[in-house]
This record gives sequence, C-alpha cells and structure tokens, in this order.
Amino acid sequence: MIFEDISFLEGLKNEEIIRHFSTKRKSRSDKKLFRSNMMLNPLKLKHLNRIDDLPADMITLNLEDGISKERKKEALYKTALFLSHLKSSKSFIIVRVNPIDEGGIEEIEFLNDFSFDAIRVSKVKTPKDMERVLKILDKDKEFHISLETKEAFGDIKSLKTDKRFTTANLGILDLLNSLNLPQSLLYFDNPTIDYILSKFLIDCKSSDILPISFMYQDYKNIDEFTKWCEKEKKMGFECKACLGPAQVEIANRIFSLTDTQIERAEHIVKLFETNSKRGINGFMDERYGFIDEPIYKDALLILKNALKL
Repeated sequence: MIFEDISFLEGLKNEEIIRHFSTKRKSRSDKKLFRSNMMLNPLKLKHLNRIDDLPADMITLNLEDGISKERKKEALYKTALFLSHLKSSKSFIIVRVNPIDEGGIEEIEFLNDFSFDAIRVSKVKTPKDMERVLKILDKDKEFHISLETKEAFGDIKSLKTDKRFTTANLGILDLLNSLNLPQSLLYFDNPTIDYILSKFLIDCKSSDILPISFMYQDYKNIDEFTKWCEKEKKMGFECKACLGPAQVEIANRIFSLTDTQIERAEHIVKLFETNSKRGINGFMDERYGFIDEPIYKDALLILKNALKL
C-alpha cells in the first residue's frame, strides 16, 4: 500500500489535495512482460492505494470513461497525489487522459512531472494529433493510445511518428460506433469482429506497436472472458485489457508461455545450432519433425519472450 491510512483524504477539496503532494519519484519501469492491462478508477481510493502491489502487468488509471465532468479535476488531483507518493510498483503504470481537445493536453501538462510510465490518449485520429501530444509529453514517458476512431483504425501505421508510441489499446465499443456499426456485433466468432481483431493485430505488429485486445465488460462472466483470451492468443495477441483481479489472473495465465513451449524451443535451438556447425540447416527430428531455419527462428522468438518472465 502507498498509504497506511487514507482517511485523511475524506472530504478534502481539490486545492487541499495539492498540499499533500510529495516530491518522491519512482524509477522508470523495466517490466517487459505484458499480458494484462487492468483499468482502475482513480476515485476508488482503496484500489488506487494498492497500485504498488497488484498482479497486473500494466495498470491504467482512467481519467476518461466513468468519470463525470464534475469530478474530472478531483480524479486528476487524486491520481497525482498517489503517484507523487509511489516509491515503486510491480506494474507498468499508465495514465489515460481525456481526448486532446477535451482537457487531455492540459492533463498531460499537469502530470508530466509526476512519476509513471506512459500516457494513454483517447480518440486519436491523425498523425497531427500524435504530434500535439509528443510535443509536450515528457521524453521519458511512453505514448499509448486508445484506438477508437475509424480514422486511426484505417491507417494505424501512419500514427507511428515517434518511437515513444509503443502501444495501442483496442477500444472496440467506441470503434464500432465510429464505424456506424452496432455493439450487438460483438459476439464470439462474428466475422466482422474477427476482421477487426486481425487487422488491428497485424497493422500494429507491422509497425512495432504492442496491440492490446479489447476490454470484456461483463466481468462476472469468467467463462466467456476465458474463451476470448484463448481465441486471441491463438490469433497472436499477447495482452488483454482487464476489469478486476479475476480477469487479470486469467489473462496472465493464458498469455504466458507454457513449460512445453519453452522445452520445445530449447530443444530445437540446441539441435539446429549443433547441426548448423556441420553445414546442415535442414533435417528431421524424431520429436518435432522437420526443422530448418524458419523453425529455428521461431524457437528463438519463444525463448526471447521467455526471458521476459
């Protein structure tokens, strides 16, 4: 926990919250394994107080959806307060601000001096939107987006204007609305949804952007959430947006490499490198069949990802 007792926050006005800001700054996260991205409402102070010790690989403090206009400044100041006292965290910490013309720019400017790992911006449409953020964003922070507009979806690659843009989160409900499609399409094995997921995944991967699949909002339906995670892993996704610790546990488990995958990769790498020294780059193996350089490269990729564990 960040504070042993958070009762001192009860009834504080916004200008009074500022007086409790600290000058502490946590170091930048060195986390490399991203399987789960849990969204937190910064007005839920008990949850906010635990961001130093949650099991999610990523934590997104959400200043946009779910925060009424009247309480957005309160959410901003409380986020800043807890960040200012955060010494360390097991998770990669992200702050999701409002769209750039709806207070997002001002929120980024306010938060820049606080210690967290990335800003996430909603409703991005064009490279110019990206440039506006990058111009003011602290150089040590990553830039993530919520991909929610038809413009961004149609040309994700054009948004990669800077190496600090590392991650895109699929906001599928807003995207469907932007495409003038009903949310009723969002069900398992719908070909339109499969296309959206596939295009999002490949476009991101082609531009060295981490694609995070959409948030499944029926958090009590664990079976359906599990099915989506299993499907998305088969498609090639590595990370899923989560609501609550139950979803985090499932995402972390499903998007982890298995011992069998790692053992197979180690066997292939060792065997290929042994044969390669003798000038043999294609051969049959009793356990895994034909092995050549593409199979070897895939095994190397698996072991590279295993090192993130």
